[in-house]
Amino acid sequence: MASSGIPLDTGALISAVLEGILYGFSVLMFMGTIWSLTSKRQVQDINRGPIVVVATLLLLLSTAHMVATIIRLEDGFVKYRDTYPGGPVAFFADVSQGVYVIKHALYVLQTLLADGVVVYRCYVVWQSVRVIILPSMLWCSVAVTGVYGVWNGSQYDSVFVPELVTWILGFFVSTIAANVLSSGLMAYRIWAIEHSITTVRASTKGTMMPIARVLIDAAVLYSVALLITLICFICSNNGEYVMLDLVMPIISIAFYMVLIRIAMNRNHSYRYLSAVGTTAEMEQGNLQKYPTVPLQVHISRFMCSDGTSAYGIGGEHQPSERRSPPRALAEWR
Repeated sequence: MASSGIPLDTGALISAVLEGILYGFSVLMFMGTIWSLTSKRQVQDINRGPIVVVATLLLLLSTAHMVATIIRLEDGFVKYRDTYPGGPVAFFADVSQGVYVIKHALYVLQTLLADGVVVYRCYVVWQSVRVIILPSMLWCSVAVTGVYGVWNGSQYDSVFVPELVTWILGFFVSTIAANVLSSGLMAYRIWAIEHSITTVRASTKGTMMPIARVLIDAAVLYSVALLITLICFICSNNGEYVMLDLVMPIISIAFYMVLIRIAMNRNHSYRYLSAVGTTAEMEQGNLQKYPTVPLQVHISRFMCSDGTSAYGIGGEHQPSERRSPPRALAEWR
């Protein structure tokens, strides 16, 4: 299947420049993420370990991919410029080269890590294994099609050959579906909780919707990038190579923006950090901050008159009005 669109040597230059810009932005966001997790102003009982590990792995994978992009660029335009048959255009069209296979493998690992985090967040929000059955199956599909694409892709000189098209299509469709479905389930769950709280007390100002919005924003950013890549691939357009390089830092940016946005909104979302997968222990820690106080009612005198009850004269010992648990929960700030 012949490809179309921009020349591959031009596409390689464009993708390297754009990936470098986005990579630099993702490094800054990584620094902001680490600061938000280690700052003394943040909640102290968050289990930061897993978050730091995932954030660091995303940065390392993006860095390795950026290095591989630079090496391939140098090989095509400098090292093999005059010796490779067909010149730089033919060099960048050959996807069986070792450096390109490494780049593809790094992309698959980055995708598996990011999609796995999204599925885990969905489980934390719902606390139900049944809810994540379909997202987990889609994640397994991403793993199978991605690994097969890396292994089998090294045997061909183009990604548009019929033997690879089905597997690559399956990979893109699976990762888009897993991301959209998991993020949609999380956003719906958060909205439902917020709606139930505001229904109990209309004067309660919502604090969970910013979390739902940032989850949706991250999902839209990632999904749009994947959708553009998928469209380019279906059309056999060389822009697919460019978009693949850009998706790597976009994955990291989408992950970091969730944590940073929550940190910026920490004064209003303290007890809701567990809803985005940062820790499942956060909610219990908040509950412990508000222990139940025994309710005592003192009645000085009780009289029955014509089937009605009356309290002591003067009302010094009127019974206390006990708030319902939903209303008390809605007033936690």
